[in-house]
Amino acid sequence: MSNDRLEEQTRALLDRAMDAYRDSPRALAWLRAHVARFDEPVRIAVVGPRSAGKSTLVNAIAGEQIAPVRAGGSPLCWYRAATGGTESSAFAFPQGGRPVELPLNRQDKRLQVDTAMLDGLRIDRVEMSWPNRALRELTLIDTPALDNPVLDGTALEGETDDSGLAQAVERIYSESDAVLYLLPRPHYGDLGFLRAVQEHPIARAAPINMLAVVSRADELGGGRVDALISARQVARRHRREAEIGGLCQDVVAMSGMLASAGRTLREPEFDAFAELARLPKKDLEPYLLSVDRFAGAAVPGPVPADFRMALLTRFGLFGVRLALTLLRRGSTTLPALAAELVQRSGLGELRDAIDSSFVERRPVLKVRSALIALEVVLRMEPRPAAAALAGELECVVAGAHEFRELRLLAALRGGRAALPDELRTEALRLLGDGGAATAERFALEPGIDPRPVAFDALRRWRAHAEDQSLSAAARRAAAVVARSCEGVVAMPVDA
Repeated sequence: MSNDRLEEQTRALLDRAMDAYRDSPRALAWLRAHVARFDEPVRIAVVGPRSAGKSTLVNAIAGEQIAPVRAGGSPLCWYRAATGGTESSAFAFPQGGRPVELPLNRQDKRLQVDTAMLDGLRIDRVEMSWPNRALRELTLIDTPALDNPVLDGTALEGETDDSGLAQAVERIYSESDAVLYLLPRPHYGDLGFLRAVQEHPIARAAPINMLAVVSRADELGGGRVDALISARQVARRHRREAEIGGLCQDVVAMSGMLASAGRTLREPEFDAFAELARLPKKDLEPYLLSVDRFAGAAVPGPVPADFRMALLTRFGLFGVRLALTLLRRGSTTLPALAAELVQRSGLGELRDAIDSSFVERRPVLKVRSALIALEVVLRMEPRPAAAALAGELECVVAGAHEFRELRLLAALRGGRAALPDELRTEALRLLGDGGAATAERFALEPGIDPRPVAFDALRRWRAHAEDQSLSAAARRAAAVVARSCEGVVAMPVDA
């Protein structure tokens, strides 16, 4: 709610740093780039081990088949919406070379990039932009896979061992504002990256830019039609545990494969499902017990084996079973079936989490990225002219109420905070759980002066912060809520 002040402080620090480093082209370019990022959509890196479904998740959010892009050198692949009527484009950025424009073809919810001209080149990143409503407020960055099974210092895929997890973390810090960390299965042994990103001093003070995604939720229940229900229960449990929930803003379960296939469902696929659904259930059911049986030649009906194999590749056995069940229950048109598949995939819950944790908090996340960038410059190129900036940077981070607010909001959502139940609902609303705008926090119609209501809330929450019948942790939480109300009370009259 005092985002403007925090951004002003950060911009002032960056301006002074650019003056102090005006004779260092590398540092100056780095700082200028972060100033420019304040006006960009939030950048979200999709991170995870191999086979976690990163590219599939990118496709699901974008609603088109766009990832992965194959190129040498383990590049980052950027996906953003074209702005201002800009036509579709794709550019590759070779290491140490000039950008190369790539041929791009968009057809039937597919965006294909011809990378043949990149053979033999090591590419740092590929940037793609095209008209896409889903990406208007965010930029997705598909990252190289983190090697599995160990995520505690091994190399990025295609890189040498000495690059390691530290280099992966630095790369994420420099390019993104927020992270979707994909867990194929939410085992604690897969949390090396989540722990590593908190090692940076500013990241420890502001662990507010991470969502954990149980990305192959359909597999947790053995492919049963109710598998996603079980997966959501697993996600809720992990929200409450500090081992995972304490490292991120939320834990969300979804099937990336089902979401992507549902958003890009094609007429021939729908027709094939419809043909299979017309068969007597008792005749088809034995062939839905395994991939081998469903892809075999003995399956009754007119759908050929190669097309059934293609359905398995796109939807998985869980998706095939679910599509047939939904058709039999009345989703008998392509739009209806596609909508049901997407709704049941968990994509809606993920988009809600992205909107509330990242898109609505874009200014705070941009500030966080800029402060980390400034810390990197001050650490890598120390000089007398910039000595005072280090202390001011530390003061800004320590005094940033926005960071404390988002940490408490995550703890309340996950059930890890100490506030009594009778206070929790109001605390969530005042912290912005239902929307970060002032009117939404105080349940007001737009245009109504929020300060009288905020003042009443401030008095109540100050009283809670001093209530000795509450635990010390609950009083600290109440003080954070009171500070959020205080920011509204202190707003100028014409705000």
